[in-house]
Amino acid sequence: MTIFEYDVVVIGAGPVGENVADRVVRGGLTAAIVERELVGGECSYWACMPTKALLRSASALRAVRQLPGAREAVTGDLDAAAVLGRRDSFASHWQDDGQVAWLASAGIALHRGQGRISSARVVDVTGVDGVTTTLTARHAVVVATGSSALVPDIPGLRESSPWSSREAASASSVPGRLAIIGGGVVAAEMATAFTALGSAVTVLARDGLLPSAEPFAGELVTESLREAGVSVRLGAEAVAVDRDGSGAVQVETASGERIEADEVLVAVGRTPNTQDIGLDRVGLAPGAWLAVDDTLRVVGGGEWLYAAGDVNRRVLLTHQGKYQARAVGDVIVARAKGEEVEDGRWGRHVATADERAVPQVVFTDPEIASVGLTAAAAEAAGLRIRVVDYDLGAVAGASLHADGYRGHARMVVDEDRKVIVGCTLAGPDVAELIHAATIAIVGEVPLDRLWHAVPAYPTVSEVWLRLLETYGR
Repeated sequence: MTIFEYDVVVIGAGPVGENVADRVVRGGLTAAIVERELVGGECSYWACMPTKALLRSASALRAVRQLPGAREAVTGDLDAAAVLGRRDSFASHWQDDGQVAWLASAGIALHRGQGRISSARVVDVTGVDGVTTTLTARHAVVVATGSSALVPDIPGLRESSPWSSREAASASSVPGRLAIIGGGVVAAEMATAFTALGSAVTVLARDGLLPSAEPFAGELVTESLREAGVSVRLGAEAVAVDRDGSGAVQVETASGERIEADEVLVAVGRTPNTQDIGLDRVGLAPGAWLAVDDTLRVVGGGEWLYAAGDVNRRVLLTHQGKYQARAVGDVIVARAKGEEVEDGRWGRHVATADERAVPQVVFTDPEIASVGLTAAAAEAAGLRIRVVDYDLGAVAGASLHADGYRGHARMVVDEDRKVIVGCTLAGPDVAELIHAATIAIVGEVPLDRLWHAVPAYPTVSEVWLRLLETYGR
């Protein structure tokens, strides 16, 4: 058995694990990272990058068709093969050579195989050849193993070889008919993508479409999907699935309806990748989400064990996981060097933004960009709020951006502090607008001061002035 010693050992080489290791090395410590699959993780090969590549071409085509003069220059429909080819390039053709090279350039050691915690500060790595290597950590072990698609216990579903988000993101061809079980972000985005690529899509959204967003967001996306030809069944629940001898999939709903498709995509949530990483060896439950304190140290796991990214269930978003990673890497370095730990609200070594300042974009048509609390979440948190709405299509910049621009904007104001605590924008290309709201919420900028942040004219960002005018001075 070979034994290596490092200051920090990170289990999981996705974006979160990579960033933890990078911060540790930048802080002057040594780090090793363990990966059983591809270096770069879910985001690089089966989520963020390939899925947005699937969506982008159709989005660009829609934008052109909304502009007289430009639409006349475009003939024909999407080239599905070309879209899939571009997607392949963004997934690096599912090869991680570039990411491995980056680890080496950053001074991070890579150990391939299944990592399992065997005792305090010790991780055993079993390679595909069955050989085990032992890594010991002088200061910390960080779990950054991410999450996988949840497959619910619907009779016949697992036996029907369903797609998860992975199969949808890496599909080599476009199914003629696609049934989607679920109504969240993955369901909405993949319905948008595969409809544009030529599939006949049916969405079974038991709890509605985008149920965690402001209600108008789900309503606008539902309307748009239906206009595009998607059959959106709100409130429909799948109760049985069967793939017959011809390869077709039959999905039965609670109402007795049977929907036939060539593929069925399950998009109902995520489950933590903690089943086989040795949690039982340190008194924790395998397969469970890992509760963490403000500095992302695992509760009940000892002072040496941390968890960042999806596995701690704070926020299941890549950019927020990377944000946590920076805090984790920095706090490990601080503690190793005996430096002061800044763990107060908005301190360097905590992930305060996870609480109430999380930005997210749903790349549907229209795009849904949000940050902070919805009106319902703010009320549930006990805040005294005022909700301010504005027709985004009425902004001069929006009318220039596209003929027939449809959208909506909402800001949620904490009336006691007179600051914005939530913002949701729905409309074409609103993704790049949301960071202004993120800064306002994180900075807790008073509304009186925001009046002095003058938006350029004529841009869609003028919606900020319109929201403030609607609120009143």
